Amino acid sequence: MDQMFLEGFLLQASLIFALGAQNIFVLESGLKKQHPMVVSFACFFCDLTLIMLGVAGAATLFSLFPSMKVFIGVVGILFLFYYGWSKFISIEEMEISHPSSKKDTVKQSILKSMAFSLLNPHAYLDGIVLIGGYSAKYDDFQMRLAVGFGAACFSLVWFLLLTTASSSMIPIFNNPKRMRFIMCSSGAVLIFLSGKLSMDVYSWVYETPTASELISFTAK
Repeated sequence: MDQMFLEGFLLQASLIFALGAQNIFVLESGLKKQHPMVVSFACFFCDLTLIMLGVAGAATLFSLFPSMKVFIGVVGILFLFYYGWSKFISIEEMEISHPSSKKDTVKQSILKSMAFSLLNPHAYLDGIVLIGGYSAKYDDFQMRLAVGFGAACFSLVWFLLLTTASSSMIPIFNNPKRMRFIMCSSGAVLIFLSGKLSMDVYSWVYETPTASELISFTAK
């Protein structure tokens, strides 16, 4: 079991290191002191849910209903673009050193964590398809669970590291000009990720079988 746990741990490490909207949000929550530990655990539970669904064999849903991936992708594009653009139009309200800056409630932080974790089809591909598909090589369900828990544990460790790192950087960025730069940069990256995701979704549209193709397939 230890070997399967380590395999899942390292597999998730190879997937989560890439710069993504979820990582940016966790870092930003730490810099702005917006309930960073709540955000870390909320993102972890979202990852854990997707990974466990993959281990349980939910990856077949994407093959049976490929339009699901396209729908999630379109929603993700709109969300990332809106959230990225909002940083430019409300930049003055996002300075962590400003005493009157509006703070998110715990509920808002949890909802945003869920949005950044679940409104991204790549999260489903990583958690359900890749990790779930990798675990499928083991016939024993306990072994597949060990792979899933290993992957989920790395998510928790990673988010806590991001939170700790961002908290330690607060004195460095406790400056309006520096914080504006950080917010503008994260906004630009989120808009870029929205554009990148749109290209992926565009290609998925052509991979999705049409209604007539599905009817002819089921009729065989």
